[in-house]
Order: sequence, then C-alpha cells, then structure tokens
Amino acid sequence: MTLTRRLFVASFAGADACLAADRGQAYPPEIKRYVDEATENLVIRLTDPAHQSWLPAPYNRAISRKSDFMIYSSDRSGAVQAYRLDLKSGQSHALTAEPDLLTASLSLAPDDREFAYLAGRSLYLARTNAAHPREVYRAEVGYDFATGFSLSEDGLVSALVEQRPGMSRLRLITMRTGAALTIAESADPISDPQLRPKRAGLLYRKADELWVVNYDGAQNRKLRIAPGGLGNALWSGDGRTIDYLNIPADRKQLNNIREFTPDTNEDQFVSATSQFAIFNRNSDTSVFVGASGSKASPYMLLLVRSVKRELTLCGHRASDPRQVTAFFSPNSQRVIFQSDRDGKMALYSIAVDRLVGETETEEP
Repeated sequence: MTLTRRLFVASFAGADACLAADRGQAYPPEIKRYVDEATENLVIRLTDPAHQSWLPAPYNRAISRKSDFMIYSSDRSGAVQAYRLDLKSGQSHALTAEPDLLTASLSLAPDDREFAYLAGRSLYLARTNAAHPREVYRAEVGYDFATGFSLSEDGLVSALVEQRPGMSRLRLITMRTGAALTIAESADPISDPQLRPKRAGLLYRKADELWVVNYDGAQNRKLRIAPGGLGNALWSGDGRTIDYLNIPADRKQLNNIREFTPDTNEDQFVSATSQFAIFNRNSDTSVFVGASGSKASPYMLLLVRSVKRELTLCGHRASDPRQVTAFFSPNSQRVIFQSDRDGKMALYSIAVDRLVGETETEEP
C-alpha cells in the first residue's frame, strides 16, 4: 500500500515536471495564407487546426499595444496552456504550465509585460517572457470559478466570479496583495464581469440581464435595456456607454447593436446588423466587427457606425457563430478571430487598413 501511494505521488510529480518543462518552449510558425472564396481577400491562418486554439474573452486584452504579439491558449502540447504568438514571425512560446487553464480568462496587463489568467482554483500573474508565475488569489474552499474574468485598465484590480451550488458571487481582487471583496451575489448565475474604464465600477451579467455595481458594492442595479434576447455586451473605450447585441423576439427582425448610458439610463439604437451572433468594437467604438449567424451568409463583417454600413471581410464558416470571438488590433488595422471552419478551433487574421482609419494607441 505504501508502494502504491509512492507511485501515485510520483506520477503527479512527473506530470508537474513535464508541464514545467513545456513553459518557455518555442513552437515553429503554423501560418497558412489563403484567398477567401467569398471576397477574394487575403486571410492568414495563424494556428494549425490539427490542434485547438482559442482567444480570450472579447472584453479582455489579447493583442499588445504595438500589435507585435498576442496571447492565446492551445492544446497543442496535450494540455491546454497559454501561449505568446509573435505576429511577425508566427512563432509561439508556451507561457504557462498549470492544469485546468480557463481559456477565456487570459488578459494582458497595461504594460504588456505581464498577463493574468485563471487556472484550477487560482488567479495568477505571469510575465509574457514565460517566467514563473505568481499566485495572486485562490478561490475559497467550497467555491469554483465561473465564466468570466477581467483586469482593470491600470492593472491594479481584477474581477472574477465564484460559484457553489445555488450561489454565485462577484469578487473584486487587489492584484498586489490578493485581497478579495465580494461586491454582489445571487442565486442566479453571474458571469462576464467587466471592469469599467476610467471609473471604479463594473458591468456583469446575471442570467439574461445586465447589471452595474461600484467597487464597494454600492449602487448595484439592473439596467433597463431593450426587450428581447441579450447577446454579448462591452464597455466603450472611455467607459461612458455599454454597447450590446439585442436579439428581437420576432425572428423576422434583425439583430441590432444598441448603446446604454448608465449615468443617464438612456438606451438608444446604434445599427441593425446582418444577424450578428457576436461582435467586438475597435478602440474608439467607431467600427464593429461581427460574425453573422446567417447560415446562408456565414461571414465576418465590418459595421461602420457613422453610416450604418456593413462590409464583408471573409467567410467564418463556423459550426456555431456564437463561438467566433474577434478582436481589432489596438490601431484598428487588423482583425483577428477564431473559428472551427477547418475542423478544429484555429486563429485567423485579416487586414482592414484599407477600410478602417488608423486609431491612436494609448500609452499605459
């Protein structure tokens, strides 16, 4: 029995050593260029669909300010880990060696030298050069992490959701000390916390509702958004408004993007869409990118806000358009998205510099 226990412990030690050895490993480029069959635009597939690769949640930072690298997760090593992808060379470097990495949780810190992520029951902060991570916070006994994690634009605090049977709670974490504060809790599922730019507050989802709350838990309130189904929602870059996808109950009506201003409780129509299933915005919210849920036209589309006009970028051909996460580069000159169009989830890139004006990149 003692021997059996030793073998059991040794097997876990060996697995940990293997994971640790993967951290920092470089992988050769997997880039493949092709001409999109629908638009004849050049698309670059960044990762090989022989394995799966995923982008972080749409409200997190995935691409560096200079657009020279990005972070993502992949199961290429046999376990899901985080990677740094050099957008010039196409080479990837393994950044983590933890079991049970939550793929959507990756988020770059303001200086691009660090990134935060959830793995197992812990929140980590690590360097983007694959140095050993620091455990910032561990979930309390009896709780597990639920969907959603975000890091503030100054990197000082983060927000995550913990759950246990019949209870979900929103936690604010001080990144330097790991101190945690519960600022909202509910018997209904809480998800997708997003820290508000420029202000000490955050947006979160409770069931099919949007709520906002201050860092201290005050003014916790449901937003009076338009009736209908709720797609994804995002803060504007300046934190003044929330853009969200409205899905009308009448399926003959088009899915549309709307804008809610929490400080005035105003809700206004922005634009109809070609049945966006999910969307993201550029840095100044002048342009949106979305994945159409139309089976007849499974395209990635640009929506120019000022003229309410859509431009077709390429086909995404995903099995589920709601899983097509997309990001603009910080200067709005490129879109990177994920799709399982080639069998498994992979990452793709397309230039939009001829369609979108270059935006300024804010310094941290």
